[in-house]
Amino acid sequence: MADAATRFLSALSDEQRSKTTFAWTDDERMNWHFIPKDRKGIQLRELGVAQQHLAQGLLGSALSQRGLLKATTIMSLEQVLQDMEGPGRRFPRDPGMYHVSIFGTPGAKGTWGWRFEGHHLAFNFTIIDGKVAAGTPTFMGTNPAEIRKGPRAGLRTLAAEEDLGRQLVTSLPEKLRTKAIIDSKAPDDILTVADRKAKLEDPRGVTLGEMPAAQRELAIQLIQEYIGRLRGEIAEADMAKIRKAGLNKVRFAWAGGLNKGDRHYYRVIGPTFLLEYDNTQNDANHVHAVWRDFNNDFGLDVLAEHLKSSHAK
Repeated sequence: MADAATRFLSALSDEQRSKTTFAWTDDERMNWHFIPKDRKGIQLRELGVAQQHLAQGLLGSALSQRGLLKATTIMSLEQVLQDMEGPGRRFPRDPGMYHVSIFGTPGAKGTWGWRFEGHHLAFNFTIIDGKVAAGTPTFMGTNPAEIRKGPRAGLRTLAAEEDLGRQLVTSLPEKLRTKAIIDSKAPDDILTVADRKAKLEDPRGVTLGEMPAAQRELAIQLIQEYIGRLRGEIAEADMAKIRKAGLNKVRFAWAGGLNKGDRHYYRVIGPTFLLEYDNTQNDANHVHAVWRDFNNDFGLDVLAEHLKSSHAK
């Protein structure tokens, strides 16, 4: 990551670099969102072709192959929306309106961070003492969730997120399914939206400890689909943290209809993490899917321990 970030920055002009870089302590580091809005950082459309390739290289340094495919496809959906909606929007649908921001100075053993963000994409990485301390919040969304006409008809970028969730809830034994479905109506959006600190205290749902083996394995697959957006070492560390905190304590909850095309929502929540998914907007053809770490989004938990240890010395 440090190499990719350094190569990207070295290819920028002084003016471009000033738009891209921020102090490590800048509050902007935690100013994240997934909607079309004014953002800081440099946009891909402000870069030359070679510079854009280096920005993509930085993104590729952090994501898995599957995650990178999803991310680039999500960016391409902006052109689909532009074709569907036409001109005249305050924030145009534009695959070039994704921003890169770098906080601090990238280095092999340094403490720094970076963000890649735009409509329906948000990746936030924190590196402390040369190690990835956090890769959250991580957000992916798709509109349309399924392209229904044109040359790309049938494309579902986040199909696994939807299908695994529905397969899990519908395959639960009736008693557990009744417990898992916490509301017949799905909320209009993910409940934590883009809060800087994720909080969701609701004990409802079914724990993995209650599930039969087949459904438990489905729940683990669903978790891995989310953490597997990031490169292997990061995903493995996240999964190890979840297992250490106790898989049996992880809860699954669903709201809304069970049939494809119904408005629906689900979440998986454990002692350390939360994943939320909804498909409710645009006649249930618009997905939001987020991965949060309750204590360590933006590396805040690791950073606190780091500072505590540094002061102790």
